[in-house]
Amino acid sequence: MSPQMIDRLLHGLLDTLTMVGVSALVALAAGVPIAVLLVLTAPDGLSPAPRINRALAAVVNGFRATPFIVLLVALLPLTRLVTGTTIGVWAAIVPLSISATPFFARIAEVSLREVDAGLIEAAQALGCRRRQIVRHVLLPEALPGIVGGFTITVVTMIGASAMAGAVGAGGLGDLAIRYGYQRFDTTVMAAVIVVLIALVCAVQFAGDLAVRRLSAR
Repeated sequence: MSPQMIDRLLHGLLDTLTMVGVSALVALAAGVPIAVLLVLTAPDGLSPAPRINRALAAVVNGFRATPFIVLLVALLPLTRLVTGTTIGVWAAIVPLSISATPFFARIAEVSLREVDAGLIEAAQALGCRRRQIVRHVLLPEALPGIVGGFTITVVTMIGASAMAGAVGAGGLGDLAIRYGYQRFDTTVMAAVIVVLIALVCAVQFAGDLAVRRLSAR
């Protein structure tokens, strides 16, 4: 592989890390509050609100049911409005964030629902308010599951970011399509696949390590 191609590979890796990193932070910041709201407003939640719960669940399910490549194209007007362009790394961050947030919210919701009901009842018996129960009982107890779910979300986003390369998002996917597929350069294609596998393995290892340490508290 030529030095120029190695530079392109490193640049593609940096673009992929930027896309996934920023989108993951957005998904984390928005997904956890959505998950908490879904749990609280559920019929058996601390603040039952069936209409709000159904409406929110419908929105979450709607985005989850839409394939990423379709969502990528459908959100082009919003992407142009937010970033001023429809190509490049920052343009890909918009659909990546919107696609990953409901996915992560559902995983976090499952983790929150698995918290022992006895702990919540004990907190209520002690006079804790809903906000205190969420902050001191629900989130700490569900944290290992939330971190595990976030790891799965990030791994999924790495695959989606490569898919975004098909529409000019940049990154490793763009490199694989332009050089590996369109120019039949199998060396570049193999190198991109190896880097993506290494990236996924690194994220999964870090996530598993964090979950083990949080579970052992």
